[in-house]
Amino acid sequence: MSTASQHASHESLTHRDAAALVALLPAIPRLVTLLGGHAATGPWNYEEHRIRLQHRPGAGISALYRMPAGTGFTELGLSTEKISSAHTAAVQIYPHLPSQPHPKTTSVDELTNVETNEPVTVSGWIHPFDPMLPALATAMDGPSVSKYWGHGEILKQLSTVAYRPLRRAVMRATFVSRGPLQVERNVFLKVGRAEASEALLARHRLMDSSNIPVPSVLNPEPRSPVLPGIVALTQAPGEGLSVLLRRAAENNHLPTAVIETRKPTPGIPTPEQFIALLDELPESIMELPPRPAWSDGLDRYVRAATLALPRHSERIGALHKRLQVLLASSDRGGLVPTHGDFYVANILLKDGKISALLDLDSLGPGYRVDDLACFLGHLAILPTIGEKNQSAVKALENFGEVFERAIDPVALWARSGAVALTLIAGARSADPSWVEAAEARLRVAEELVDRADHEVF
Repeated sequence: MSTASQHASHESLTHRDAAALVALLPAIPRLVTLLGGHAATGPWNYEEHRIRLQHRPGAGISALYRMPAGTGFTELGLSTEKISSAHTAAVQIYPHLPSQPHPKTTSVDELTNVETNEPVTVSGWIHPFDPMLPALATAMDGPSVSKYWGHGEILKQLSTVAYRPLRRAVMRATFVSRGPLQVERNVFLKVGRAEASEALLARHRLMDSSNIPVPSVLNPEPRSPVLPGIVALTQAPGEGLSVLLRRAAENNHLPTAVIETRKPTPGIPTPEQFIALLDELPESIMELPPRPAWSDGLDRYVRAATLALPRHSERIGALHKRLQVLLASSDRGGLVPTHGDFYVANILLKDGKISALLDLDSLGPGYRVDDLACFLGHLAILPTIGEKNQSAVKALENFGEVFERAIDPVALWARSGAVALTLIAGARSADPSWVEAAEARLRVAEELVDRADHEVF
């Protein structure tokens, strides 16, 4: 395909993604009615009450909205993805899009309305009856959770940790023992499509024979029915690296000394220990189906970033071109066992050691550089989440200095920049300041790619 054809295809997909996003809000009143509810008659800003937004470029956009009192249900799920389910209703919307973005435009939500000729089909469902996650309703039902995983204890709290409509969810159930001495325990319910849950269980069984600590699978009560789509896990000990970095900074133990003298910081393992953890991944992982790395889906994420920050489309396009050159010309290394989502939130630490490796969904054959780049890319964007994460800046230097000695530094920094780029659209939320966070992530991605260019020259 020629460059001009690729550009035209990219523009077309971005336009369709924008149309899908704009179509969500006007679809809500009709979907509420079709699902047996009552559309809001008074003032209610649905955008301000959006709980989740998930963009899969080229496939569609999904969201979750909180409904006003009197609707008949509390939350409404929406998606422009193709869904065939008896639990959904669907409407066609002719969205309004801009003919030309205004120079001051910061997001698609603020674009001038110009009607398009192509309708967008928007499907809706009453949450938690996600049409692609039939087990979600069970995982969000307190009596059911108590019955299957309570073991006679009291369910103190049931909360949503994460939810990607139509894809996956994580619920945290906090149980407390009966009697005068009350002990709490957490169970994490990972909800997915049945085949994905089976694959996750297989990965946990595979890791049982390794030296790497992972959460234990918790079976439901004896004589319980089979529960496809839910994997229950015990809580692993430890805290995430970002938490420890913040605490070290607050206690004046910021890892400056680590950078200058290579002395370990109390409570924080050395970068070499993180590499050693990857070395411990069992060879049997190579028999699993390969999963694409973050950078392998770069085209899709570029479209998502462009949709989130349309006024920066030229910068994003230029960054994409630089990344394509660097990714093609650098040494990715050979295939090895990989975690696939190796970053600060998925690695728990305790007493200066790695205490658990979480989220085994992406285990499979891959490239070491992608695991390390995933780690650095996520570490680099931590300061965009808030001032409390500024200590991650120096940690990035520390880890990067060690990681780039283990693999091709051009590939490492380029792929770290690609990971940061994939996280731009994830900054979108109901908080108006999300645009600033997304722009900060764009700057971080550019700075990481600058490092790769520096290594070339």
